[in-house]
Amino acid sequence: MASQLSLIVPFWNEEAAISHFVRSILPVLDGIADTDWEIVCVDDGSSDGTLRELIGFCETDRRFRVLELSRNFGKEAALTAGLDAATGDAVIIIDADLQDPPEIIPKMVQAWRDGAEVVLGKRIDRSSDSLLKRKTASWFYALHNRLAHIRIPGNVGDFRLMDRCVVEALKRLPERQRFMKGLFAWVGFRTVSIDYVRAPRAAGMTKFSGYSLWNFALEGFTSFSSAPIRLWTYLGTAGALLSMFYALFIVLRTIVWGNPVPGYTSLFVAIIFFSSVQIISIGMLGEYIGRIYMETKQRPIYVLRRTY
Repeated sequence: MASQLSLIVPFWNEEAAISHFVRSILPVLDGIADTDWEIVCVDDGSSDGTLRELIGFCETDRRFRVLELSRNFGKEAALTAGLDAATGDAVIIIDADLQDPPEIIPKMVQAWRDGAEVVLGKRIDRSSDSLLKRKTASWFYALHNRLAHIRIPGNVGDFRLMDRCVVEALKRLPERQRFMKGLFAWVGFRTVSIDYVRAPRAAGMTKFSGYSLWNFALEGFTSFSSAPIRLWTYLGTAGALLSMFYALFIVLRTIVWGNPVPGYTSLFVAIIFFSSVQIISIGMLGEYIGRIYMETKQRPIYVLRRTY
């Protein structure tokens, strides 16, 4: 019996890349033996002609399905919508920009048929990315894996194959503030990886600015580790101990040398430093409280406007 394969592709203002993506992906999927497939395209509130292009492919090939979200909810929500809608025995996530090569999909399928439940695409060469992006990505993975209990494989993005049992496990996770890389790692299962070279973008422009990548990293840290908030407990304890030692020094100095008029510089620096630490710690508390606030609202992760 032929296995069913679902391909999940999130789209946000990717009108320029759609035709090239379809021309590249169809021969690969058609060449996989004993496999029926569907492509679940998730339009994440695009403002260009992305939805129109996707509907056009949907009308000419019934293996295409298009989920139109009511607005831009973000990539994590779009991936969640695709996972909820996919019906395949195995699910593959891939971006439309073709930086992740479709040519290794047959290798992923073969590894799955050999018993793997998760097959990761691992980037062994990211020279197509800027030096700053490569460095910040490596710093993020190193710091996250040091702070969090759940380790995220380095140089692994969303490009992966997952067995149906993995998808069903992911669908049981209820959080609204979603960091999908962490959720993928959290569910576990038997995992193998396939190396590949990351290609330049086929068309269009990246949708991730430096600010959005920073927020994405912050989401990862606060989703799977309490270490950032625990850090301020340690800093507060260290500050209190230093203050006690300094107070003891002042008492001894006064007893031995009297009470000279102190300068204002050290007092000013101390006040500014500890005030800054307090403000930063309050901000870190706010990050976690904000996550609690968003989760307690119990709003849906996405709103589906229409399915084509």
